[in-house]
Amino acid sequence: MYIYNVTLKVDATVADDWTRWMRQTHIPEVIDTGYFTGYRMCRLLDDGDLDGITFVIQYECKDIDDFLAYQTTQAPGLQKAHAERYGETVIAFRTIMELLE
Repeated sequence: MYIYNVTLKVDATVADDWTRWMRQTHIPEVIDTGYFTGYRMCRLLDDGDLDGITFVIQYECKDIDDFLAYQTTQAPGLQKAHAERYGETVIAFRTIMELLE
């Protein structure tokens, strides 16, 4: 299994709207692509909130080919929609991890 990890620093002024939009719109759209089997949404508690609030979304993927297909065919449009809505008020850092145990 693979974990597509998206860490986001969200400006506090948009955090409530962003959280609602992620839960109601963006995450369901990512899951509806069919490339992921589940997800979890977390908030870092010990980041100090100095430059915003840090969230982590982890999407579960059964194999690397599914992730690569998502990254090629679906991610650009979904990431564009996110960027158009939130601009520089949200900064994202994306990684892919292999689950070993």
